[in-house]
Amino acid sequence: MAAPVESMLEASQEYSEHLNYRTPLVARYASPAMTHNFGDVKKFTTWRKLWIWLATAQKKLGLQITDAQLKEMQDNVANIDFTLAEQEEKRVRHDVMAHVHTFARACPLAAPIIHLGATSCYVGDNTDLIVMRDGLDILLPKLARCIHRLSNFAQLHKSLPCLSYTHLQPAQLTTVGKRACIWTQDLLMDLRAVERAKEDLRFRGVKGTTGTQASFLALFDGNDTKVEELDQLVTEMAGFQSHFVICGQTYSRKVDVECVNTLASLAATVHKICTDIRLLANFKELEEPFEKDQIGSSAMPYKRNPMRSERCCSLARHLMALVQDPLATAANQWMERTLDDSANRRIAIAEAFLTADALLGTMQNVFEGLVVYPRVIERRIQQELPFMATENVIMAMVKSGGDRQECHEQIRVLSQQAGNRVKQEGGDNDLVERIRKCGYFAPVHSQLDALLDPATFVGRAPAQVEKFLQTEVEPALQPYSQHLEGHSVLTI
Repeated sequence: MAAPVESMLEASQEYSEHLNYRTPLVARYASPAMTHNFGDVKKFTTWRKLWIWLATAQKKLGLQITDAQLKEMQDNVANIDFTLAEQEEKRVRHDVMAHVHTFARACPLAAPIIHLGATSCYVGDNTDLIVMRDGLDILLPKLARCIHRLSNFAQLHKSLPCLSYTHLQPAQLTTVGKRACIWTQDLLMDLRAVERAKEDLRFRGVKGTTGTQASFLALFDGNDTKVEELDQLVTEMAGFQSHFVICGQTYSRKVDVECVNTLASLAATVHKICTDIRLLANFKELEEPFEKDQIGSSAMPYKRNPMRSERCCSLARHLMALVQDPLATAANQWMERTLDDSANRRIAIAEAFLTADALLGTMQNVFEGLVVYPRVIERRIQQELPFMATENVIMAMVKSGGDRQECHEQIRVLSQQAGNRVKQEGGDNDLVERIRKCGYFAPVHSQLDALLDPATFVGRAPAQVEKFLQTEVEPALQPYSQHLEGHSVLTI
């Protein structure tokens, strides 16, 4: 007898899509473009295109394949009977042959030449390479938009002084824009790495069962030239510049390692940036977007949690861990291949791309709504700047005729007193007021405001921002100039 809750769910159609587990990457986080890229329709229509490209090239090189057979295949690329394919796979326990049979059912005229001379990895591996290439094409403009938004933020705040931190302890001053450039620099490294990963992708091509092309050599009566032409023709039809000269049954699984490792490296960058944002949110210097009706806590109405940055850190952690899968797979490929890669790759590669996609969409949304609180930043500076300015005060006193060692001792005593007020009494840093009241420092009293101007403590930070944006960011974004518009809107 069904439990009451189960009976209620079975009776209500509106619950049907919530009955079974769906990966949160699809249900909550990744974009429709990326979920489609790794979906069944994309996968199996690509299989069919690969069969068409193979047959087209084989006909061009002299095999007995007719225009009518090719047209029948082309007319049925999207006509996929998924129910029949599932039934066939249950029967034959082989996904590729199940879809060969399903395609043949829709194309009775072409049935004899579908998959001619090919191995399963002809459609499986080549489709994976196409999907990864297309996935990188989805990611690259998104990454460029994140860099563009953050560089705009850096330009806007290039001269706004703020505390910098080493060991998460107050250090010398920097600017809000300079810190954003440090984040941007890492993202630029990721942009170059993702571009390289895409450029390095090569087609597996038409290689046969163990990569020797023996079946195709037999089809073309031992004609090496035609076999090489076949490989090149299909490579070009698939949109690749080159293919592997050497492979086993599969392309080297190190390709997956390099691709996923590039995405994991991007995840490390995102984690670092979003951790900084979370820390700055705690300091109340900076906040990610917070919507009018957003709730920070079910128990604490005043909370403004950096939930988007937290989400990025959470997803980034998953992506960084995923690189272990392709590493282990590459290490365990026996001889020309072993099938223990299959189930793992179905999960790991798709999840890596879906997670990277979710990270970039969320991070763009954060960058488009960053809020800076200059007065909080100024107050935090004033708590620390008097200590940082002591060397400037000493130098000014020496220029006015004072003794450096005596001045150092005078200011050391006042600094300890001010430090005790801050740490033991919970008061504000009053070192400057103590210096103003100390007759010993009378020669520099009129210079104190200038000596304590935060803008004089940031060094070349504003100029560095300008140079970095002009010489590194702008050239890197130029290829993506047509893809920088639009806002990232999160639905959850």
